[in-house]
Amino acid sequence: MGASTHTVSNQPPPLTGYDVFAADAALVEGVDRHATPELREEVRTELSELGRAAGSAQAQQWGAQANEHPPVLRTHDRYGHRIDEVEFHPSWHRLLGKAVSYGLTDAWSRPDGHLRRAAGFLAWTQTDAGHGCPVSMTHAAVPALRAQPELAAEWEPRLTSRVYEPELLPAGGKPGAIFGMGMTEKQGGSDVRANTTRAEPLAAAGEYVLTGHKWFCSAPMSDGFLVLAQAPGGLTCFLLPRVLPDGTRNTFRIQRLKDKLGNRSNASAEVEFDGTTWARRVGEEGRGVPTIIGMVAATRLDCVTGAAAVMRQAVAQAVHHASYRSAFGGPLIDKPLMRNVLADLALESEAATTLALRLAAAYDADTEEERSLLRLAVPAAKYWVTKRCTPLAAEALECLGGNGYVEESGMPRLLREAPLNSIWEGSGNIQALDALRALQREPQSLNAFLLELGRARGADHRLDAAVKDLLSELADLDGIEGRARRVVERMALVLQGSLLVRFAPPEVADAFCASRLGGDWGGAFGTLPATLDLASVVERARVPV
Repeated sequence: MGASTHTVSNQPPPLTGYDVFAADAALVEGVDRHATPELREEVRTELSELGRAAGSAQAQQWGAQANEHPPVLRTHDRYGHRIDEVEFHPSWHRLLGKAVSYGLTDAWSRPDGHLRRAAGFLAWTQTDAGHGCPVSMTHAAVPALRAQPELAAEWEPRLTSRVYEPELLPAGGKPGAIFGMGMTEKQGGSDVRANTTRAEPLAAAGEYVLTGHKWFCSAPMSDGFLVLAQAPGGLTCFLLPRVLPDGTRNTFRIQRLKDKLGNRSNASAEVEFDGTTWARRVGEEGRGVPTIIGMVAATRLDCVTGAAAVMRQAVAQAVHHASYRSAFGGPLIDKPLMRNVLADLALESEAATTLALRLAAAYDADTEEERSLLRLAVPAAKYWVTKRCTPLAAEALECLGGNGYVEESGMPRLLREAPLNSIWEGSGNIQALDALRALQREPQSLNAFLLELGRARGADHRLDAAVKDLLSELADLDGIEGRARRVVERMALVLQGSLLVRFAPPEVADAFCASRLGGDWGGAFGTLPATLDLASVVERARVPV
């Protein structure tokens, strides 16, 4: 042991050993607001248990290990047999197992299910966003499978199970199952109608064999996949099991794993189907897109929630660091300019969380008005919230200075993760165009959207003015496709503003409306008006450890 040359000081302690749920005021208040009153305590207790697990040093270590040891493709075993398996670090299985056991693959079988699951997903995926991919797809497969009632009856109990079994076994013999998805192909990307994978019907009703490829297949070790292929009647949705009922492996050739910017703990693969790949039809032939759209809508909401999770963790780390780190004669958190940056980050995070929970509650309500609201609000939220995640993560990293640029801080992992949700399930242009499609073809969606905004009418003059400006934009349909991003951005902002004006503390709502809906806000963080109560905004975002 050499002599010590200095004592380590002025370094913040690790942000561990806390309740990720209970420490997030916006999350707790949103759950209280939307939960059925008689279930509120039950839901909070359940989420606090999950939050303590997510904030533990052990779970954070699992997240780091799953990313430090990314999945490895094993195409053959030692004897030369083709196996097409992906090997994950044990920490990946621990994270995924915990997610399943906490019910994060099931929003369908209990009251307030979507709210519970969204809040839990937001808290738990702060440990690692990668394993959230199969969690999301397993949950979202349920509405698509319901287009084929006999398949739903067979698979839904497996997908909503709280037991995780990672072995490749016939699904009928497993206590629970995980689902993946394969829609995009090399030549088509988001334009799935350009898919060339063929589906040839077999003698047995509803059974087919597939020939073709998938350019992105998420979570290739799942028990089943929803895929799109061209059947005789047109583009159709299919359920492709990884293992056949007789115990043999289905033909599912993994060509390679994607070398991705982030989401490193999760495997995304290119796969081939060789004409013997067996699948079962989901829904009618030629109705592939309408069948799978229920899955897409659910995973798009998870993109919003997942982005909110990355934002919240980034803000929590930045505020924590600034609370303990001193520079230029005092704590960073007390410096006016740093306080402005932190408050601006906290506003973005709270607005994302509040909107995500409102959309989850709309799924639970399942009324005609709420379904119409979701049709427009989900693509708008998916566009804007996921777009804001990357600059927020970058700014939060900068709050830690050089320490934030070092892998051990965890901030680089958040920054690499941040762009994913804006790309997955349709990038920004796809979301903006989908929102325009809803405006043009489903006028009831705009009516529901305006009714939601109307609940905050008169509460803030800047919000009222922004809504008026939005209506002027919507009244001019000439060339609206070229203005789609701007229009959808404004839709998301006024929706967030209306929610914060109604439900957030006055200092939060005031700061949001002053910056996002009024004044000269240019999108850069740390430019809030100095007259606002920024200290209260920052304190609200701080983890009390």
